[in-house]
Amino acid sequence: MSVLIQISILPRQQEDEGYILDLGLEKAKLRNNDISDWRIRKRSVDARREPIKINLQIEFWLQGEQRDYTPPFVPINVSEAPEICIIGAGPAGLYAALRAIEAGFKPIVFERGKDVRSRRFDLAKINKEQLVNSESNYCFGEGGAGTYSDGKLYTRSKKRGNVLKAMEWFVHFGADENILVEAHPHIGTNKLPKIITAMREEILKNGGEVHFNSKLTDIKFKDSALEAIQINQKDWLPFNDLILATGHSARDIFYLLHDKKVKIEAKPFAIGVRVEHQQELIDRIQYHGDDENPYLPPASYALVEQVDGLGVYSFCMCPGGIIAPCATEQEEVVTNGWSPSKRNNPYANSGVVVSVSPKDLPNYKEGDPFVCLDFQKLVERKCWEAGGKTQRVPAQRMIDFVEGRLSSNFPKTSYQPGIVSADLNEVLPDLIASRLNKAFISFGKKMKGYYTNNAVLHAPESRTSSPVSIPRNPETLEHIEIAGLYPCGEGAGYAGGIISAAIDGINCVDAIVSKHRKKEPKS
Repeated sequence: MSVLIQISILPRQQEDEGYILDLGLEKAKLRNNDISDWRIRKRSVDARREPIKINLQIEFWLQGEQRDYTPPFVPINVSEAPEICIIGAGPAGLYAALRAIEAGFKPIVFERGKDVRSRRFDLAKINKEQLVNSESNYCFGEGGAGTYSDGKLYTRSKKRGNVLKAMEWFVHFGADENILVEAHPHIGTNKLPKIITAMREEILKNGGEVHFNSKLTDIKFKDSALEAIQINQKDWLPFNDLILATGHSARDIFYLLHDKKVKIEAKPFAIGVRVEHQQELIDRIQYHGDDENPYLPPASYALVEQVDGLGVYSFCMCPGGIIAPCATEQEEVVTNGWSPSKRNNPYANSGVVVSVSPKDLPNYKEGDPFVCLDFQKLVERKCWEAGGKTQRVPAQRMIDFVEGRLSSNFPKTSYQPGIVSADLNEVLPDLIASRLNKAFISFGKKMKGYYTNNAVLHAPESRTSSPVSIPRNPETLEHIEIAGLYPCGEGAGYAGGIISAAIDGINCVDAIVSKHRKKEPKS
C-alpha cells in the first residue's frame, strides 16, 4: 500500500525534483532505499498569504510494492455487437461512445454539427463576418461546447463516478499528464481538437460509427418505450437504447420532447455578464504584488456573494484568455470564455452570474417547462438588439455600470466581433442588474483592486447550464416514463462541466450494460 504525505515548497523550488524527494522522504520518515517509486500526486498554489507556497501531495511506493500501470482504456472490436445510439458528440457523447467500446457495445453517434476541424471555418465567420451557423458554432459540433470552454477539468462531482478514469482517458488520447496532478487541471482550447480527433478515430477503429451533419429531427415511442429515431427528416432508424447527450443549447430537442408528450421540467440556472480585466491586475491582486514571479501561473479567482436572497458568483474563470461569441441563432448574442494551454493572453475573464430558479422569474407559470428558457432567450435577444443587431455585445465599464452612466470609451477587448456602449442596467432585467451592482462592490472589498473602471462587462453570460431538465430514474438512468431513453449530461441537467458530463456519459452506458445483462438467459 502506497504512502501519501503533504509538503509545501516555494514556487522556485517546484522544478527541483531532488529537493522535493528529499523533503518528502523526511516528512514520511523514510530513506531513499525504503522506496521503489514515487510521484507528485497533486499540486496547488496557496496564495492565501505571503509567502506564496506550492502545496504538493507526494505518493511513495515501498520496496516490494509495484506502481499500477494498467492501461486506462482497453477497447475491443464491436463491429457486430449490440448497438447503442448516442445523440451528440460533446464530452458526454464521446465518453459514452468510448465506454460502450470498452463494454462490448457498438456506439452509433449522430452529431448535428461538423467535425472539429471543419467547425473552425464557421467559428471564423462568427468572429469576422458575424454570421451564425445554427448547426455549427461554438456550442454545436464535434467536442460540443467543451471544445471551446478551454478544457477546464475541475469538478466537485466526486460522488458521480470515477473522476480519475475520465482524466486518464484524456491523457491516453493526448493530454499532458500534468492534468492528473494539478488541483485545477486545464488542457487549452488549442490542444483539444487533436485530442477529440484521436477519440473519434479510436471509436471508428474499433467498429463504432460517428455521423456528422446529422440532426435528430424526430423520435418515436411505442408502449412507453423508445422505438425509432429520425435523422435529418429522413428514414426512421430503429433503436432500443438512446443516450440523449445534446448539450445545454439544443433548444429544439426540448421542444421536440415536449411536443411528443415526454416530461421535461424547468430548472434553476444562472445569467449575468462576462467580466474582463487585465491579467496582470489579477496576478497582482492574487499574488500580493508578486505578479512577475516566473514560477507562478496566471492567477485565477473564485468569488461568491448572497445578494437580496440570490447567489451571485464567478463562473468559468479564464486566466490569460479571451471572450468568445457563442450564439446558436443569428438573432441573439451569447458570451463565453476560454484560454489557450499556456494561458498567455493579456486578459483575464470570468462570468459573473446570478443564480435564479423558475419561481424567481417575472414570467413564472406553474408547470411551464420553458419559463427559464424563455427568460434566457429574452435576455439574449435584448442584448442582440442593444448591440446593434449584430454579434457585437453591449458593454460597460464596471464602475460606470454600478453608478449608472454610459461608458464613453473602452480599453481593448479580446471579444473579436466588438462591443457597443450601453447601459446594462437598462439592457438586463432588474432581477439580474440590481444584484450584479451590489455584488461588484462586495467583490471589490474581497479582492482589493477588482472593482475598477478598467474592467469591462460584456453581456450576456447566459449559457452557464441548461434551463431545462429531463427527469430520469436515479437507479436505471432511463427517463422516468420512457424505457430506453437516457437523458445525459449538461443538456439533461445532470452535469456542469466537461468531466461531470463525461462521467455521466460513462454512467449511462454502464446502466444500459447492466440492463442487458439482467435480460441475458442464465446458463
